[in-house]
Amino acid sequence: MLRELENVSQHEGEARRRWFVDAYFDLIVWYEPEEPDRILGFQLCYDKTHDEHALTWKRVGGFTHHAIDDGQSGPLANMSPILMPDGVVPVDDLRRRFKEACGDMAPGIAQLVLDRLDELAG
Repeated sequence: MLRELENVSQHEGEARRRWFVDAYFDLIVWYEPEEPDRILGFQLCYDKTHDEHALTWKRVGGFTHHAIDDGQSGPLANMSPILMPDGVVPVDDLRRRFKEACGDMAPGIAQLVLDRLDELAG
C-alpha cells in the first residue's frame, strides 16, 4: 500500500513535491508553483527491486518512459543512477497494481494517475 513520506525536502524556486512509496512503486507528484493545488506532473517508478522503470507525465510535454540504470555494475562501482529511454510500458499491469496500491492516497492524485494510465493505454 502506497504511503506518503513525511518531510520531503523542497527546493526554493522548484515545484512543490509529494512522495509516496511502497515495495513496488515510488510516486512523486509535482505541483504548479503559482497554483499550489494543481498538479504539474508525476513520475511513477515501478518494479523497484527487479527491473526499475520510470513513467513520467507532465501537463506540458506528456509522457516519457525510461529504464533506470542504477549505476551499480560491480562490487566496487558506485555511480549515480541514470534514466535510459525505454519503449514498452506495461500499462495494463501498472494500472491494476496502482489501483490496488493507492489505498488511502488523496483521491484526486490517485484518479489523475489512473486517468493518465487510461490515456496512455487508449
